[in-house]
Amino acid sequence: MHLPIIYQDEYLVAIHKPAGLLVHKSLIDKHETQYAMQILRDQIGQWVYPLHRLDRPTSGVLLFGLSKEIAQLMGEQFEQRLLQKTYWAIVRGYINNEGIIDHPIKPTADFKRDKERMAQKEAQEAITGYRRLGTLELPYLVDQFPTSRYSLVELSPQTGRKHQLRKHLKHLSHPTIGDPKYGKSKHNHFFKEHFNCHRLLLAATQLTFTHPITHAPLTISAPVEDVFSDISQLFTP
Repeated sequence: MHLPIIYQDEYLVAIHKPAGLLVHKSLIDKHETQYAMQILRDQIGQWVYPLHRLDRPTSGVLLFGLSKEIAQLMGEQFEQRLLQKTYWAIVRGYINNEGIIDHPIKPTADFKRDKERMAQKEAQEAITGYRRLGTLELPYLVDQFPTSRYSLVELSPQTGRKHQLRKHLKHLSHPTIGDPKYGKSKHNHFFKEHFNCHRLLLAATQLTFTHPITHAPLTISAPVEDVFSDISQLFTP
């Protein structure tokens, strides 16, 4: 596998991670043999340090440091919430034009043995801004109405909890299309049958931060692609 590099200098490298690819080796998917970290390391011929994470089914901008020192400097920006992250999602229903989701969420258990322990933990602060980019109404009965409505949404998380965007959209009753964990199976199945869409329609489209060495502002973008791009073009403002 060859990963598309969308930014690279002597300190940082960013790729457009495809949906379905793990960032690094994980006990959750211990049988998987392909990881973005390993593929990129072999591709550019040097060690890389992942600076943040994207869920396996989420595509988009993924940033790596090229040394431990850079990883530490960038880690401070992430901890202090100095970066601006932007995502696109396609969700069920017509979401409000814009808003802030301020809804604490509990940590997600990766294994069944951890569910009880995680359930006892306090919910953590989680804040997401959103803006509706467009809407789409299709003349098909998918759930209980004669037509089915969807929204294309831009999301700006201010915190970085696991599955935060997917959980927050479910909290608003506008779950992400293609989400097997927090979504609606009827709509997921419809998109598979009607659009041949077999992925989560959530993508990290932009990352803005201060370069750790030059201190210049830097914005890295990765537009949605393939079936996500095709479907998003059907939406009207």
